[in-house]
Amino acid sequence: MESKYAPRQITACGHTVRINNIEMYYEEYGVGNPLVLLHGFGGCSQNWHPFTSTLSERHRLIVVDLRGHGYSTNPENRFTHRDAASDVFLLLEKLGIDRFSAMGMSTGGMALLHMATSQPQRIESMVLISAASYFPDQARAIMRRASFGTMPQQVQEMYRECAKRGDEQIRQLIAQFNALHDNYDDMNFTAQCLSTITARTLVVHGDRDNFFPVEIPVSICRSIPNAELWIIPGGDHVPIYDSTVPFTSTALRFLDEQGRK
Repeated sequence: MESKYAPRQITACGHTVRINNIEMYYEEYGVGNPLVLLHGFGGCSQNWHPFTSTLSERHRLIVVDLRGHGYSTNPENRFTHRDAASDVFLLLEKLGIDRFSAMGMSTGGMALLHMATSQPQRIESMVLISAASYFPDQARAIMRRASFGTMPQQVQEMYRECAKRGDEQIRQLIAQFNALHDNYDDMNFTAQCLSTITARTLVVHGDRDNFFPVEIPVSICRSIPNAELWIIPGGDHVPIYDSTVPFTSTALRFLDEQGRK
C-alpha cells in the first residue's frame, strides 16, 4: 500500500554520487536559487514529492536520500545527524553549490542545525519542521522501544516504500533509530551554540508532537537570531501533510523574503 508520506513517483531526475565510502542518491528539479530538501528518519526523497512541483517553480531543488535511507548506502551501519550533515555538505561541494537555502523534516531539520552551526555562512535561509535541539526523555523512550511491528500503519508504509533494499534495510534503520536513544552527543545544542546561526530561520512545529514538546521549538526560535515560529494547532509530528495546513505557500513566502531584501 502506498504511503501518503512517500507517494510513488517515476522520476528521471535521480543521480547517485560517491561521497567518501557511501553512494549518495539525490534528485534535482527546477532552476533558480538552490533549495536543499532533507527528509525525516526512515524516509527518503519521496517524502518531498507532494511539494516538489510547486517548490521547483521558484527554486533549484536538491532532494537528498540521507545515508542509509532510500537509495543511499551506509556501509558503516551507523547514523548520526552530524554525519548526515557532513554528507550533505560534501554532496553540495560536488555540485558546486556554495550558498543555499534548505528545509528539513525532523531528522532532516536536525541535520540542518549541524550544518547551520558548523558552516553558518553557507545557508541563507532554512525551514526547520518538527526538529529538536536535544532529545527529551519522551523521544528517547520512543526510540528505545521502537520496532517495525509497533509503528503506526502509515509509518510502516513509508518505511516499506522508502527502503529500496527491502527488509534488511528496514531492520538496519530501526536498529540505528534505537541506538539514538542513548546518544547524548549528537543532538546537544545549547542556546549559545544556536545563537551563532545566521540563516533566516522559520521553525515549524505541531503542538501535539509526541516526540518533541512545543517548549523545544519555542526555545530554538528564541535562541536563533531573528527566527520566526509557526506552531500548527492540533499538529502532530511533521504536520505539513495535512491539506488544511498551507505549508508550501507559507514556506515559499518566507524563503522568498530573502530575495526582496
